[in-house]
Amino acid sequence: MTAARVKLVEVGPRDGLQNEAVTLSVAERCALITRLAEAGFTTIEAGAFVSPDKIPQMADTAEVLAALDLKSPIAYPVLVPNDKGLCAAMAAGAREISVFAAASDTFSLKNIGVTIDDSLKRYEPVVRRALDAGLLVRGYVSCVAGCPYEGHVDPERVADVAGALWEMGCDEISLGDTIGTGTPNTILAVLDAVEDRVPVAQLAGHFHDTYGMASANVYAAWRAGVSTFDGSVAGLGGCPYARGAAGNVASEDLVWLFKGLGVETGVDLTRLIEVAYWISQRLGREPASRVARALAPH
Repeated sequence: MTAARVKLVEVGPRDGLQNEAVTLSVAERCALITRLAEAGFTTIEAGAFVSPDKIPQMADTAEVLAALDLKSPIAYPVLVPNDKGLCAAMAAGAREISVFAAASDTFSLKNIGVTIDDSLKRYEPVVRRALDAGLLVRGYVSCVAGCPYEGHVDPERVADVAGALWEMGCDEISLGDTIGTGTPNTILAVLDAVEDRVPVAQLAGHFHDTYGMASANVYAAWRAGVSTFDGSVAGLGGCPYARGAAGNVASEDLVWLFKGLGVETGVDLTRLIEVAYWISQRLGREPASRVARALAPH
């Protein structure tokens, strides 16, 4: 059954910015988050507690959180890779965290230096401690439709990883087509496998637009019952481990898609496009969103 309202998770301030060449100041990152909230987003990834040596774009995430109203109805989840990251996130007042696993061993080894199974073992105490502290936990699964090193990824392998994160206690599992090779048929095959392990109501779609298929994949997943989708303002981002991979599907394109379907998102498209041009100017690039370019503010 298709949903009459969908939840759009804005990942630009984390997943988008961490893959951009320009590193923004804390003030600029906070301004981006604030503008996205004013456009209507109720869940906005605020940053990541990762090594600043590896991902300098996410340095000072604690300062970003300190500048936000963490008691507001808006959720500001942050990514944590390990117990050290969780400690830092909790000290900064985070109420929601996310952990990141892959459906490809090679990708996992090149990304975080451990196999899939070892990454899941690493996350077990992190998730348990976060839940004990009253935090919400989201689980990401990358490479659900393909891997830059291994090629095809078996949907059952995706289901195994998603199921493991669900059993740990993650309240939502985001399925990521990291290199954007998915098509509606491959995404539906993944959903068919994963739904045996995780309720469809707890799944989210996270689709990159490398081959221009992201919106089509979102539509297919929505028709299959998924009602939460990740988007990145102006199509920010990419994947440093996947050569040529484009950013996440642009949030503007998602809002336009669902508007045409008569599905409510709660996001003001005009204000969102203004944010897209504002952040793109600071990054020295044009918005990747076709909708933003078509409806460019004058």
